[in-house]
Amino acid sequence: MKDYKDTLNLPRTDFPMKANLTKREPEILKRWEEMGVYKRMLEKNSGGPVFVLHDGPPYANGHIHMGTALNKVLKDIIIKSKNMMGYYTPYVPGWDCHGLPIEYQVEKEMGKKKDQLDVVEVRRRCRAFAEKFINIQREEFKRLGVFGEWENPYITMDYLYEGDIVREFGKFVEGGYVYIGNKPVYWCPSCETALAEAEVEYGDRTSPSIYVEFPFRDDPGERIEELKGKRCYVVIWTTTPWTIPANLAVCLHPEADYVGYQVDDKVYIVAERLLPLLEDELGWKGKKLVRFQGKVLEGLRLKHPLYDRDSIIIVGEHVTLDTGTGCVHTAPGHGEEDYEIGLKYNLPVYAPVDERGRFTEDVDFFAGENVFEANPKVEEKLKEFGRLIKSGTITHSYPHCWRCKGPIVFRATKQWFISIDHNDLRKKMLYAIENEVRWIPEWGRNRIYSMVEVRPDWCISRQRYWGVPIVAFYCKNCGEVQLSKELCDFVAGIFDREGADAWFLKDEKELLPPGYRCKRCGGSEFIKEKDILDVWFDSGVSFAAVLERRDYLKCPCDMYLEGSDQHRGWFHSSLICSMATRGYPPYKSVLTHGFVVDGQGRKMSKSLGNVILPEEIVGKYGAEILRLWVSAEDYRDDVRLSDEILKRNVEVYRKIRNTIRFLLGNLYDFDPSSDLVSYEDLREIDRWILARMERLKRRVKKAYEDYRFHLVYHDIHNFCVVDLSALYMDISKDSLYVMAPHSKERRANQTAIYHVLKALLLLISPILSFTAEEAWSHLPGEKEESVFLSRFPEDDDRLLDQELLERWDRFLEVREVVTKALEEARAEKLIGQSLEARVRLKLPKELYELFKGWGEDHLSQWFIVSQVELDEGKDLEAKVSRAQGEKCERCWRYSEDTVDGLCPRCRDVLRQREAC
Repeated sequence: MKDYKDTLNLPRTDFPMKANLTKREPEILKRWEEMGVYKRMLEKNSGGPVFVLHDGPPYANGHIHMGTALNKVLKDIIIKSKNMMGYYTPYVPGWDCHGLPIEYQVEKEMGKKKDQLDVVEVRRRCRAFAEKFINIQREEFKRLGVFGEWENPYITMDYLYEGDIVREFGKFVEGGYVYIGNKPVYWCPSCETALAEAEVEYGDRTSPSIYVEFPFRDDPGERIEELKGKRCYVVIWTTTPWTIPANLAVCLHPEADYVGYQVDDKVYIVAERLLPLLEDELGWKGKKLVRFQGKVLEGLRLKHPLYDRDSIIIVGEHVTLDTGTGCVHTAPGHGEEDYEIGLKYNLPVYAPVDERGRFTEDVDFFAGENVFEANPKVEEKLKEFGRLIKSGTITHSYPHCWRCKGPIVFRATKQWFISIDHNDLRKKMLYAIENEVRWIPEWGRNRIYSMVEVRPDWCISRQRYWGVPIVAFYCKNCGEVQLSKELCDFVAGIFDREGADAWFLKDEKELLPPGYRCKRCGGSEFIKEKDILDVWFDSGVSFAAVLERRDYLKCPCDMYLEGSDQHRGWFHSSLICSMATRGYPPYKSVLTHGFVVDGQGRKMSKSLGNVILPEEIVGKYGAEILRLWVSAEDYRDDVRLSDEILKRNVEVYRKIRNTIRFLLGNLYDFDPSSDLVSYEDLREIDRWILARMERLKRRVKKAYEDYRFHLVYHDIHNFCVVDLSALYMDISKDSLYVMAPHSKERRANQTAIYHVLKALLLLISPILSFTAEEAWSHLPGEKEESVFLSRFPEDDDRLLDQELLERWDRFLEVREVVTKALEEARAEKLIGQSLEARVRLKLPKELYELFKGWGEDHLSQWFIVSQVELDEGKDLEAKVSRAQGEKCERCWRYSEDTVDGLCPRCRDVLRQREAC
């Protein structure tokens, strides 16, 4: 038997089957850098529409994790897909640099307590720490294939940025939003600073649960006849016994029904609705004496359960009747609602707790005690005084500091605030959320709306060193606060040149305009404010410091994109800052993604041992697999990641890469400038795959436009595996390998492959950037130097032949029947390979006419059998028998006209090859 292998057009390409991504990706990164691909990409579209995605700054205090990797890759997919649509897409990455986590690390390194540290030295070390991790994270993001202005990012500790922070603060001052208030704020005793809502996270904590009785000082019998001469008590329930020393009132709901419930010789006042639960919980066996509304007792005095002072009965709509007793222990210095209702009744804002969470010296029994450690001592003292009805424990959701993870307290102290209701700011924000911003996914609208609707004023002061100071001064003579836009602008000019360190290096006279005098008393000596601004203010004004600073960007920008926690973080603070000072939101759309969790949906943590780091994925599989994973998951929910999921994506990647390799391998002798076949001269199967590609193009481009990247993933994968590998490529091997190299049939095949491959590489480039670039370099013909200097393929209505697609849908239905018959024949050992088969098809009249028009020779090629016989019948039926004739030694098809081991077609091809 003669070997005809050398006469076949077998695929060959330098595009390797083994991706070897960990080695090849760095080479591609180097090439991109050398050719300046990002800059050239922008130049190419410089005249097109502008799309600006504003980067939310990651924190510069460690290596990137899977959450930040997911975030940056999502942004990169959007930037690249918009670029491929013809948009001018500048992307300026940024970093958040100030704040407690960095300062805390520096303090640990210096080994001293905060009050013993030199503030300037702390700030110098904090800056160096942040710079270190900016450089580390920059390289880690670049390694993921993320394009951007890496050499000119925005950094919140840059001098000009620090100046802009102060300028924006000045605009709030000018607008009348800023005030000093003595009100409860979230306070972290470990970090010794106030916290914003966005800096608080909730987790389960086991707390004490106590029921306490407050005896009446005034006689409730004067208002309620049935209580005359009775020993009456109001009962409260609390999970924070340490706040009892600060109690000033007990609050009832004005319209709710309360009862006087007698147990032995005591009458307890509780909400009627909660009485059955209390009877069960406290073991009460008594009787109901009277029902009345809460407002009946308003203003009556109770005796504090520990101290010789009054606690008055007040009423408020905030009192709920789902837990407790319906009588709410009220300490205006330790709770937002307590504070608000306390203002109505002119109650003092009493919070006898210092910055380290210890009771102050004026607190009898507990002075100097840590409040959490004092809980059992408070219980013991209540028991000693005969006021403790019952104690126990409860596991509930409790606020913790998101930095040190320790429990926090509500503590009233002098802080700087931005009023959320001044000048109807809250209403304006809610209107913008509803009407001026697109939320992706849509549930984001309700999430942030509900947060803004109930949020308190913004506490913007922090008692730390590493940040931008609150630019305010106090007159030494009269104590008047010196706060104005003019002062802020003057200091901002100093920061532009010297940075915010100038506040700590210079004395007050150097920080004030020459000859400045107190607006109240004319004094000339001042003390500067020690507090710094909340870091959420730093990032919240990034639209001003970045979007408005750089003339190639725009504000409002097209998109903010971060994790769903930023509804109460960056999205929130940015909205406040822009609406208050500009009157419009800083973004047109907001896209949010979920958190990265393990394969079982659990949060990743070291204790569970389920943490997967980006560097591990990149080192083992390559960045391309991480990028593919990002696209595969529906980011609108929490995003799952595990070794099994990664291996699944490796397999998908391998299939896509092998498809690309097969297509490239069959274009080794194809020159688009001379070998392209016109659409009219293509075979029907070639027009069919182009129609399928046209449909795919439109679906994929629409999915990119809608930010539905998981649809891109699935559509591309299915097209490669089903349309190409299982159908077109499998069918085409016969004409590609066997026909004469320059035959019209083979060139038609190659023409279709070329168009499909080029479109496929363009469509996958935003996701599989490295692979698309590598394969692009192997694509024959003239083309742009990089795939990213091209655009998505244009729609071509001519290719979208609906009649052809419908015909082939019917053919594929028949092909399934034929394939099943071939499998059965193979199982019965009637045939081995499908080319050993002869298929007899019985077809209903309509199908018979259609298939007859295609011809039995074409059908045998499309079914990948040697012979097809058509008959008209009532039902669709496929019967398989052995092919007639002898096997061709070159193409392996059976023919009754085989001569010297060759079928007529192969004899003809060999003559053509010899003639060439």
